[in-house]
Amino acid sequence: MTYKYSDFDLSFSHFENRRIQAGSEYKHQDILSLEAFELANKEITSWDKYEPTPLHIFSDMAKDVGVSSIAYKDENLRFSLKSFKALGGAYAVANLLIKKLKDIDINASSRDLIDGTYKHETSKITVCCATDGNHGRSVAWGALQFGCNCEIYIHRNVSIGREEAIAKYGAQVNRIKGNYDDSVRLAAEVADNNDYTVVSDTSYEGYTDIPKDVMQGYTVMVDEALKQMDEMPTHVFLQGGVGGFPAAVVSFLVESLEHPPIFVLVEPANADCLFQSAVNGKPTAVHGELDTIMAGLACGEVSVLAWSILESYVPHFMSITDESIPKVMQLLADRDTPIVAGESAVTGLAGFLIASNDSELKEKLSINENSRVLFFGTEGDTDETMYEELVGRSSSEVLRGI
Repeated sequence: MTYKYSDFDLSFSHFENRRIQAGSEYKHQDILSLEAFELANKEITSWDKYEPTPLHIFSDMAKDVGVSSIAYKDENLRFSLKSFKALGGAYAVANLLIKKLKDIDINASSRDLIDGTYKHETSKITVCCATDGNHGRSVAWGALQFGCNCEIYIHRNVSIGREEAIAKYGAQVNRIKGNYDDSVRLAAEVADNNDYTVVSDTSYEGYTDIPKDVMQGYTVMVDEALKQMDEMPTHVFLQGGVGGFPAAVVSFLVESLEHPPIFVLVEPANADCLFQSAVNGKPTAVHGELDTIMAGLACGEVSVLAWSILESYVPHFMSITDESIPKVMQLLADRDTPIVAGESAVTGLAGFLIASNDSELKEKLSINENSRVLFFGTEGDTDETMYEELVGRSSSEVLRGI
């Protein structure tokens, strides 16, 4: 292994979930399904400036770490939001407005909303949510695109850059003193008191329909990736968070493929609610500051819908410390074709590189010279200041090869 990858000989935690339903038929169509994907795909691909994001092939990295291929889906170019979240929150907003219009006997589509055909009706509706940054930006962008009002709640650790990125889409942004999970609860209370609708990417008892739409929107990205690959992956490393993103990927691949890949879910050590849920065999919250530079993954409570999928099909869970993240961001920035990847985008790749340096874990994950590994780079420099601090250059300098 070349010197640059030996930097990933770092500490980690690993848990093998032996309760998975390996080889069993996919049975969670009530949550996420290929049928619902078709509806999401029809709407999202009709939006202005929709186009599939690129899939990069890292042949050099694959050779150096001893696998057959490495593919990286780059979400930095997703609409104007620099994040895969554009597919989820915005789609949920569009679906919500379409359903509310249907309640008053108006059959509308995303295109009708974008064209402002029913602006008089949609302008009376307000959506709200809590966010670490990217989901709130998607909801705010969706509200602007589709013609409703928006309030966003952010916690004390959300950067000013992320706050400003949300506000530029016209949303009212409210900063609270608590952590992410506190902001989720407050957004729900405000919605109840003001007849707003919460558009959250996490589900909880009594609140499941909208998170399904959010997750279903993400599957558009997975479909794109499969169409861009020459061979299907044997392994997929996924970021954690509340679980919505990995659940979307897992559900689509398990239902689509006769032989689904091995899934490895990677989280920050200080915000590893999915890891702890796997250990305990039930949804488990983690408490405290949830302090990690992987800002989009600083979540302490599991989405119950997502967990029902993940516990069934994900055999491996990892937690890693922050120290690997700037190294991976810099590694991608220094490629011959530079890639701008934010701090939450590279968690899966960091977990893979760490595993590649540990022979015991590598064997447990069945990683070998025949492995074809897929990653989803879920964001670009969604916090431009943080990106520059961690990489040492701005994204524009990276892309210019400076």
